[in-house]
Amino acid sequence: MQKQTFKVEINDVGKRLDVFLQERFPSFSRSHFSKLNEENLVSVNGKKVKSGWKLKLGEIVEVEFKEPQKISTEAEDVPFDIVYEDDDLVVVNKPQGVVVHPCSSTKNGTLVNGLLYRIKNLSGINGVLRPGIVHRLDKETSGLLVVAKNDKAHISLAKQIKDKTCKRNYLALLDGNLKEDCGEIKTFIARDKKDRKKMAVSDSGREAITDFKVLKRFKNTCLVEFSLKTGRTHQIRVHAKYLGHPIVGDKVYGKEVKGLEGQLLHAYKLSFIHPTTLKEMTFEVSNPKYFEDYINKQKIEIFY
Repeated sequence: MQKQTFKVEINDVGKRLDVFLQERFPSFSRSHFSKLNEENLVSVNGKKVKSGWKLKLGEIVEVEFKEPQKISTEAEDVPFDIVYEDDDLVVVNKPQGVVVHPCSSTKNGTLVNGLLYRIKNLSGINGVLRPGIVHRLDKETSGLLVVAKNDKAHISLAKQIKDKTCKRNYLALLDGNLKEDCGEIKTFIARDKKDRKKMAVSDSGREAITDFKVLKRFKNTCLVEFSLKTGRTHQIRVHAKYLGHPIVGDKVYGKEVKGLEGQLLHAYKLSFIHPTTLKEMTFEVSNPKYFEDYINKQKIEIFY
């Protein structure tokens, strides 16, 4: 078993136990930690409590992760670019159309299959289906991801995402033009009650904060930079729809566009503190060719 221990600080007082753990390991769901709790692998001050336990200052939370089984996920030569690699981590540029990790509907051709083919060691905290995966991108979203090669790096990177010190910037082409040049979108996001595969703005959801800045305006579209302050599922896509200007090509929250495989959303910039050297690292990648080609087809740029 791999045991991780945390002390409840002032900012975490009153949080549910499962929420507290999910924030520290964002690639896991709350239900995953509830399941670990049912298996007596989670404790507070050495005692078993319910997943909805409200944490108190100074309490000691322990969670045990089962030792990774021998990875049965098949190694495959999946195309993706390695932007940077060292003994602790790998930064990759995920293409559009590639799922990050295997699931019930997609068992092969994922980024994890490709990582197993090209990377010798990966963090085992996330188990056999998600080795090394610290955060995710949607299938049709392209761009930068950091992958952990050991558990120490994984814990450090996951904490930075939880603490909002890991900076993730995206470029998106939106349908129509935003009224404001820049601003902050602050809502709550939850599962759509009518379609569980979708997310929606809802008062019953979890807080979601996104900053935006319009970079270019065209006659019928605008190029926008988004910066995540939280990391909810489909957050940028949901917020773009909330503003009344869904991402071009988003088949779920907008409309399908002929010639596009999915939404024009690209994670172009990623910054974090290296787990070992403690130096800030920043990576940037250009938009994919299909993204730039579509931008170049837009009618004359509008200046204000």
